[in-house]
Amino acid sequence: MFDTILIANRGEIACRVIRTARAMGLRTVAVYSDADAGAMHVQMADTAVHIGGAAPSESYLRGDAIIAAARATGAQAVHPGYGFLSENPDFVEAVEAAGLTFIGPSAKAIRAMGLKDAAKALMVEAGVPVVPGYHGADQSDPVLTQAAEEIGYPVLIKAVAGGGGKGMRLVEDPKDFADALASARGEAKTAFGNPDVLIEKFVTNPRHIEVQVFGDGERAVHLFERDCSLQRRHQKVIEEAPAPGMTGAMRAAMGEAAVKAAEAIGYKGAGTIEFIVDGSGPLRTDGFWFMEMNTRLQVEHPVTEAITGVDLVEWQIRVAAAEPIPLSQEDLTITGHAFEARLYAEDVEKGFLPATGRLGALSFPDGVRADTGVRAGDVISPHYDPMISKVIVHGATREIALRQLTRALRQTQVAGTVTNLAFLAALSEHEGFRRGEVDTGLIGRDIEALAAVAPARPAEVAAAAMVALGLDRAPGRFDGFSLWSPLVRKVALRHRGEETEVALVMRGRGDALIRTGEAEVAALWQGGAWRLDGGAFPAHHAEGGRITVFGGVAQVFEAIDPLERAAEAGSGDLIEAPMPGLVKVLTAKAGQTVSVGQRLAVLEAMKMEHGLTAPRDGVVAEVLVTEGAQVEAGAPLIRLEGEEA
Repeated sequence: MFDTILIANRGEIACRVIRTARAMGLRTVAVYSDADAGAMHVQMADTAVHIGGAAPSESYLRGDAIIAAARATGAQAVHPGYGFLSENPDFVEAVEAAGLTFIGPSAKAIRAMGLKDAAKALMVEAGVPVVPGYHGADQSDPVLTQAAEEIGYPVLIKAVAGGGGKGMRLVEDPKDFADALASARGEAKTAFGNPDVLIEKFVTNPRHIEVQVFGDGERAVHLFERDCSLQRRHQKVIEEAPAPGMTGAMRAAMGEAAVKAAEAIGYKGAGTIEFIVDGSGPLRTDGFWFMEMNTRLQVEHPVTEAITGVDLVEWQIRVAAAEPIPLSQEDLTITGHAFEARLYAEDVEKGFLPATGRLGALSFPDGVRADTGVRAGDVISPHYDPMISKVIVHGATREIALRQLTRALRQTQVAGTVTNLAFLAALSEHEGFRRGEVDTGLIGRDIEALAAVAPARPAEVAAAAMVALGLDRAPGRFDGFSLWSPLVRKVALRHRGEETEVALVMRGRGDALIRTGEAEVAALWQGGAWRLDGGAFPAHHAEGGRITVFGGVAQVFEAIDPLERAAEAGSGDLIEAPMPGLVKVLTAKAGQTVSVGQRLAVLEAMKMEHGLTAPRDGVVAEVLVTEGAQVEAGAPLIRLEGEEA
């Protein structure tokens, strides 16, 4: 067994690996970029080594710097986490050439599964069912177009080297194929350095069910399935284990196929076989097909750990140290049900655009496993994935676990950046999801209701007003004292772009009436705390005039300074960056006549492409950026000529 391992990653997965390594009595080495000098994983590790600039290409993708750090610190093994270099066979070979152990599969196994087309051909040979499609080497437009027509629409265009939904496009109409192909290729080239794609038949009402496997290089076992069907733009949102509606026969068939796939490539370590499953009716043993293999630990591995009692990271380390797989297939069992929700810094109202910002507050309720790599005070950087945490619960039954998930999401507190927390909570309460009626299209069908923003309740507005006025503390001796009439204090609040004036009437010490719009809220100091209309004063966070009131949904208010109330009139002529990112494509030119909805630029953020379109018909007056520029959220990009009165 090693005594020191280096974690070639950052964020929550680096922290996750460090926790297990520490529990095993191992010394840990972290690596970090300029942006992560004070990061949580750096603080947790026994030793940390700086490896370069903030951009991944300058740090976490620098295999040579990581190997040098391992050598310099006496590490004998390298754990890759997920993402970055975790599925890079050249890195595996370089690690081993340096006399170190790679905690994961062989370079040969990674290469075998790294290209989806070659992997599917291998699976056919191994007797694993695959989806009908085109996996050929000829990548010319005519060949791919013809393949799509022969397969029959709808089809999926998928990057052969990809994963995580990047380089993937659903095409339902032949006229959209050319644009979708160009977009998928561009995204694949950026994310993976390989623009090649494959074409697959799109399964109607598909479910995404994957099987966790673990191998020792010769034999493999499976640790049952996870259902990852709740997705948005092919990105997993909530995962669960076991899969709802799973039968014993189906589990056996999928488990057998997954083990067959792993053993066909001599797989070693933790891996996941992803299947697409026909969800149009009850699960059938002839209704699932191999999609891809992830040759690493998955983001959603905690739900498998919860139902099996297995620490997968511990298994990874032990098997990499030449120990046998700790349990046989017969010894593995399922206990209860588990869910994982991915909490992100993203703006749901703006189409789930990634967000940045400093976390003013971050806390989770008791009884919840929160795998995170950030703390209150940390900054969500534009350079990396904007995940804040994974929220994991486990219960005796699916119904109990789902209630626990809803409670956990409603009681989690985040301030300082926008998040998808309310969206996740709404999804956990979705009637179809609660019944186990899941497929990859569920979120898309009900996105309007799921993304709807709950209005602030009068008590929440009242709480924000009291915080803004500094009256959320214990009442002072003379609070509420007025010579002739009740003391009235007013404050202006901005909430979701709208301003409102709130009046607080002090009727006596520890007794106030708060008027907001047509509503009135009674505030009384009782038992050492304020109560609003008899209910508890909500938890809150205030910083720099920004007040976040926590309830079932966090409501954010801004206290308006009376001296700075000059409104900024927006003209609608300016196209701004909706998020931090790279201006990848710029088609707009000064003097160009454009029509509403016409694509003028493409912004790339978090390896995903986002098209920016003309908000109205008009003429481009000025292009304010250049292609290839890195811009911040709100940066002016293109200005249209003003409309005539």
